[in-house]
Amino acid sequence: MVNAAPRRKPKWLTPWNVVMFIVFAWILLAWLIFPIANLLKTVFLSDGSFSLEPFQKLLKSKRAMKALGNSFILAPTLSVSVGIVGISLVLITEYFDIKGSAILRLGYMTTLIYGGVTLVSGYKFIYGSSGILTTALRGVFPDMNIKWFEGYWAVLFVMTFSCTSNHMIFLRNAMRSVDFQTVEAARNMGASQAYILFRVVLPVLLPSLFAVTILTFITGLCAMSAPLLVGGTGFQTINPMIKQFAETNNSKDLAAILSLVLGLASMLLLFIMTQVEKRGHYMSVSKVKTRIVKQKIHNPVVNVLVHLYAYILFVIYLLPVVLIVLFSFTDSKHIALRQLDFSAFSLDNYVALLKNSANYRPFLVSIVYSGLAALIVGLLVVVACRFIQKNRHSVGGNILEYGLMIPWLLPTTLIALSLMLAFNVQRWYMFNQVLTGTLLILLIGYIIIKMPFTMRMTKAAFFSLDDALEDASRNLGGGELYTFRRVIFPVLLPTIMAIAALNFNGLLTDYDMSAFLYHPLNPTLGVTIKKLTDDMGDPNGMAMTFVYAVLMMIISAVVLYLVYGRGGRDNMKE
Repeated sequence: MVNAAPRRKPKWLTPWNVVMFIVFAWILLAWLIFPIANLLKTVFLSDGSFSLEPFQKLLKSKRAMKALGNSFILAPTLSVSVGIVGISLVLITEYFDIKGSAILRLGYMTTLIYGGVTLVSGYKFIYGSSGILTTALRGVFPDMNIKWFEGYWAVLFVMTFSCTSNHMIFLRNAMRSVDFQTVEAARNMGASQAYILFRVVLPVLLPSLFAVTILTFITGLCAMSAPLLVGGTGFQTINPMIKQFAETNNSKDLAAILSLVLGLASMLLLFIMTQVEKRGHYMSVSKVKTRIVKQKIHNPVVNVLVHLYAYILFVIYLLPVVLIVLFSFTDSKHIALRQLDFSAFSLDNYVALLKNSANYRPFLVSIVYSGLAALIVGLLVVVACRFIQKNRHSVGGNILEYGLMIPWLLPTTLIALSLMLAFNVQRWYMFNQVLTGTLLILLIGYIIIKMPFTMRMTKAAFFSLDDALEDASRNLGGGELYTFRRVIFPVLLPTIMAIAALNFNGLLTDYDMSAFLYHPLNPTLGVTIKKLTDDMGDPNGMAMTFVYAVLMMIISAVVLYLVYGRGGRDNMKE
């Protein structure tokens, strides 16, 4: 009888890998899976037995049902409005020969340096009941409704011009991949400009356009800042209602069920997007592509109308930025009157920020939180990606990769609410520590929501490395740790720093997560700006909002320059 050969242990089951896998398993289970399971228990097993009573309570709540309806009205209409504006921005800056397109591009890209609650506060300062434009109009029409910029149309307007960032990044890149030879061929065959645009150019953009449309739909579904600040009492969506219900003990189950509905809708949309992407892509068949040459609009009337439209959009995008910067140097008296007086300009507001700890504390809190989260996420994901790279086809590598991508399927408010409800009591898997109301819970939330993006980008950088580098180091006697530290990591460092900078930038003015988990004595910048914007009648508070916004724009602009500056200069040269 021949003895069976001993079963070989999987290569990935080394002591170091096992320890690392245990750490990541604890992070995913304790910070994400168990809190989500607790949220489901809160909804369906609140009294120890399965019950659909929360759904019945949801159906009976007029406020909750109205919020659901508002979200599912806003999401599709926002997808259409953002799609129209976003496509037109790309065509104006990349396809048509528009005078001053370089300046127009800068205006259209201002949403990349400020967004969220900061951006909405800027629009509210212009168009709100006590805004600059409303104050000016009241001088001409005394009987006008000062709350004209409130409700659904106000939310749609603000979000339309704040959600085109993805179009200016992804759709612009797709436009640059259009092969000009196909455009020339169509024109030589007698095709009109409209035919070429709709039948030759736009089909190449369809995959990117579909992806950003789905993202816009999810953004509309998960809208938070705009409905809170300009939606008024008549137009509140799911997320603001979740926040209101979560603050009341008797309504926390409603908050939980609403967050689950939002999570299911988001997952369904992401599933649809993935399935459509698998069907294939439109692409050029030319072996040697030529860069698109900007097209002159031959019809003089259409040319004038397009130029007029382009510069109207430019004013809409740039006006909040310019006014925020100018009013940040204005004293409280002129801010209260909504008047600009250049003779009264000073640095007093910035000095007030530095002198008063209550003013600069939220700024420091957000910087520390964002910096720590970006650093921790970067370190964790680099280790995880190294493990996945070395164990590409192992069970452990697949589990780790898909596990770290789970937060991408879930809305921020669902994750925040699950953490808040899970950690308000002692949990053995969190070492019997109550975390709700502490400084640590918000950091955990930030780390969770930034893991998927960091994972996707870092993994791409790892798998783009040339294996010959590692092989050469190993042949020269370098160990695995030495090779990673002295050969691989230095090559990846620029990408890792760029991703960390973008994470830092995105978290600096976060409101969605912070609104649920911030420490009462240490509010973040997003929470502080929201509170100050609620009271537009306080000129000192508005002055601080402007100063915060300007400093935020400076930091964001520096980050974007460090990440994209070289590419931007190259594009300008071309």
